[in-house]
Amino acid sequence: MTGLLALVLVLGAGAPGASADAASDDPTHPGPVYKTVTDKSAKLSLQTFGRPDGKDMVFRISGSVYANIEGNSLDPALRHGQKLFNIEGYNIRRLYRAPGTNQLYQLSREIVFYTDPADPQRIAREWRNPVDGKTYPVVPINNDAVNFGPFPISSSYVGPPLQRLHDETVWTSDIPVRTNFGATLGERFGLVGGVYVAQEMFDFSVDDREVAARTKPGVPSGAMKTKISWARTSPWAPFMCLAETETRGQLTYHARSWSLNSYADIEPWLRAEVEKNHPLYKAAPSAPGASENSWTSFRNKQLRQGAVTWANWCAANGRG
Repeated sequence: MTGLLALVLVLGAGAPGASADAASDDPTHPGPVYKTVTDKSAKLSLQTFGRPDGKDMVFRISGSVYANIEGNSLDPALRHGQKLFNIEGYNIRRLYRAPGTNQLYQLSREIVFYTDPADPQRIAREWRNPVDGKTYPVVPINNDAVNFGPFPISSSYVGPPLQRLHDETVWTSDIPVRTNFGATLGERFGLVGGVYVAQEMFDFSVDDREVAARTKPGVPSGAMKTKISWARTSPWAPFMCLAETETRGQLTYHARSWSLNSYADIEPWLRAEVEKNHPLYKAAPSAPGASENSWTSFRNKQLRQGAVTWANWCAANGRG
């Protein structure tokens, strides 16, 4: 995820509760604004942005990353379709109301680890680049923050088109991404023309019982039980030190995501890694601010906000 976006939903949600219906004294509480929404699709989609009761929720992410190489041109060093990593992590998010307005934000952080292709729970600390023969440190997706909004919310607010498949309601979000990092950051990352291009594709699904429970009047408590399928085609990750201009190919991410009620519901092995090395990602941001994606995060944290070039980072960190 490039800040991807981001994207993650909730398991183990509670049914709508009367206690959650009461307006909070907190002027940032999303409930009073959420209550004005009448469109079914809008209610469902907003509950993927965050819990209407204002608490943190999690979208757990689990999947794989493959080499996508036109003409299999790097074989045998790097084969088309070769599984390079598993990915395991989450996005932690909340709905935030701009005080005194009908404007809502989605505030989130996301941490996703590249893990051993044969063992999803073994975090990859380094990766041998088969093209140049050097070994590089693996940098997880660690975007602080991934924020969207503000969204003006009223009774006329509507969501995406819905489709009924068997006993589930589904909707999609397909996002073509194009960002000129050469122009905006002054860093080309070895990309063609310094331009990052990717395709992000999401499918959301919620079963009939959950749809009925979550679209009643009032403010639901807990997180909506949601499943997501996510796919992304994008350039080589920055830590791989493969220049798109020189090494033909890209990455394909294919993952599943599901909602959890809170950070406490994440598996112990994953929480242990976060608490040891990335404790910031235990909670969503408390207020709107600038967003990151995988590339701007790498620049901010690894390249010290541009004090080091990507080429120099690769030269300094590659072991022969």
